[in-house]
Formats: sequence, C-alpha cells, structure tokens
Amino acid sequence: MKVLLDMVGCRLNQSELEAYARQFRLAGHTLTSSAERADLIVINTCTVTAAAASDSRQKIRQFARSSSGQIIVTGCWATLCPRETADLPGVSQVIGNHEKDHLVPIVLNTSFTDFSHPFIPREPIPGNRLRTRAFIKVQDGCDNHCTYCITRIARGVGRSRRINAVLEEIHSALEGGTQEIVLTGVHLGSWGYDFESPSHLSNLISAILSETDTPRLRLSSLEPWDISSDFFEHWQSPRICRHLHLPLQSGSDATLRRMGRRITPQAYLDLVSQARATIPGVAITTDIITGFPGETEAEFSESAAFVKQMAYAGGHVFTYSDRPGTAAAKLPDQIQHSISKQRNARMREILQESSSTFREFHLGQDLRVLWEKATPVDVNQWELSGLTDNYMRVSAILPSPCNNQVMNIHITGIKPGGLVGEVPHT
Repeated sequence: MKVLLDMVGCRLNQSELEAYARQFRLAGHTLTSSAERADLIVINTCTVTAAAASDSRQKIRQFARSSSGQIIVTGCWATLCPRETADLPGVSQVIGNHEKDHLVPIVLNTSFTDFSHPFIPREPIPGNRLRTRAFIKVQDGCDNHCTYCITRIARGVGRSRRINAVLEEIHSALEGGTQEIVLTGVHLGSWGYDFESPSHLSNLISAILSETDTPRLRLSSLEPWDISSDFFEHWQSPRICRHLHLPLQSGSDATLRRMGRRITPQAYLDLVSQARATIPGVAITTDIITGFPGETEAEFSESAAFVKQMAYAGGHVFTYSDRPGTAAAKLPDQIQHSISKQRNARMREILQESSSTFREFHLGQDLRVLWEKATPVDVNQWELSGLTDNYMRVSAILPSPCNNQVMNIHITGIKPGGLVGEVPHT
C-alpha cells in the first residue's frame, strides 16, 4: 500500500508524522508524495487559530479532489470537530488525539504490540513534509491554563514519554543518517513533571548527550517559567544548538495576567539576560499575540517597547484568534480585527528590524550549516539552503547537492529572511 502523510500546524504534528512514517514502513508499506498514487492519505490537522482550522479543511478537500484513496484525519481540529471532519468529502475515518499515538495499528487493524519496539532506520517523508532534521515527540498535552489556548483542550493533560522510548526513536533517526534531532512537545519544558518520581527536561537532555551520538540537538519552544539559569549550563556542550524559542505573547504585565501567563516582563527579561550571558551567540526567538481582549493602545505600546528592548533574533506574530471554548473568548472588550491587524504589522516591523540586526552581526563569520534543500541552478551548480545551529537560514551556490551535510560556510551577505555564504577559501 502507498501512503501519503501531510499536515497543518506545528513541529509536534511533524514529529507525529515521522512516527507514522516509521510504523507504516515497519509494516511493509511505501510512502509516496503523489496523491494520485496514494492508497491511503493521513492528514494531521491544527486548530490553534481560525486560519489553521480553515487550512486543515482546505487540505482535506484538496486531497479528496485529487485522490481516490482513503483519507484518515487526525489532529487538533479533527478532535474538536469530529462530525464536521467526518462530513468532509473523501474522509473515511477520524481518529482523535486520544488515540492518535496508535493511529497506524488502528488503521491497519493490527496489534499495538507489533509497534512496541519500532526500530527501523529513519527515512525522510517524501513530499511537502520532507525534513532532513528529525522531530522527536517527547511530551504531549499541557497543564497550563493560558486563557487563549485551544491546544490544551484538544491535546489533554500533560504526558511525558519515558527516556528509553525517546532514546530508541533517536537511535532510529541516527541510524538513518540524521544530523539534527529536534525535541518537541506541547509543553516541552514540563517533561517529566507527571512521572511518579518527577523529573526535569535537564535529565532527558543529559541522557541524550551521554547515550547517543546526536551531532546536533535542538529544543523547540520552552515556556520561560520552566527553566532557570542553571539550565543554560547544558550549552557547555557544543552539540546543543544555540537557539531558545521562549514565547512571550505580550510585553505588557496587565495583558499577561489576562492571558494567564505565569511570567512577568521583568522575570522574562532576567531569564533572557542570563541565557545571553551564558551562551555566546544564542538566538532568542519568540511568539507575540496582538489584539488580545482588553489590550489598550497603552498596553500595546508597552508590549511593543518591550519587544524592541529584547532585540530578538526573530519570532512569530499572531493576531488574536477567538477560539470557542477558551476563557479568553468570554472576556469583555474584544478588539476590532482591523486594529489587531494594524498592531500585528507594527510588531512584525520591530521583529524584522531586530532580526536583521542579529543577522548583520554574523557577516564575515564562518558558521556551521546543515544543508536541508538543494535546487539545481545550472549543469554544475546547486543552490543550497540550510540552518546554522543558532537558527539562521543560509543559502550558497555549490557544485553539488550536499543535502544532510554539515559544512563550514563563510557568511558574505544578507538577503530577506536569511544569509548568503560560500565555502571558505583554503
């Protein structure tokens, strides 16, 4: 059977597709990037914003038009709206988040135990979800109560995977030639909190560094209240990528309280200052929401000033999206969408300016780049695109494709969204 895997949403959804890919291959099936040739299509949906939910519906309809194969839908939007999902054309089965870790044995009607030790060398998923880096889910669900968040409702309570299971999956990725492991979770920093003997993400990181040969280890989003200055000592190892994604959401203390965020701007500033003092060249990126209910012009100005002060290496700005079922949807003083969009644009300008400044600092430096994509330019020329360990996109023209290789690259210029480099002259 030929299987196509696709998704809308976050790195966690990508990591789940990676698990499905290994399990389908373990069961003897083939992955494909062609909807027309696919006997089975699995779509992992998202509902973090109204736009993400719309994109999920659109993707299902697109596959229904181009394929006669079965369509299996899972993920956050499918979990919250199972009837609407099932009514879409082509959908043959809806599998909610509470069952999604067992999606492959459910679909194949086989025993869960057949996949209890799924060691098989990783191969990148063909098509739109092809990734050189391996995304490993180590945690799911969340016990926070951020008032705007629908993901917590869709994903359930926090649940951590045992170290041995994580290590087994990492060994599978390394056996397949992976050069970078990305740890993902809904609330990654809470890993281990739910164990009978509570643990901390630091213990998982130490185990990965000591028991695997992972060349590069990257952490995805971390809530700032889960880490302390001691946490940054892990970066004494050059194998950990110098990148911290620390969602702020707002630089206004009053707005943060309405959001239910367990941090103040001052505490956040102190943490970032400690990270920068401990990890030379670290890239700090973030998430910001504009137009949260009750956000006055004064609160937005306070938030914008704080974001500018932080001098981020980059980030995402989201216009507040009213998600039914969340506490924020019931708050008074909802902001007009046009005002929220204007504030979004102003915040993006601030982040773009600080991102450009961060990139300019690296002009003339030699940086290690993991090549992820190669596009032919001429007979003997390829344009390569990849990431530095501190999360800057680099492109270069080379005489051959070097996918999944880490190379030393001399940075010669800047282009929108990234850097330009070349192989250093010897």
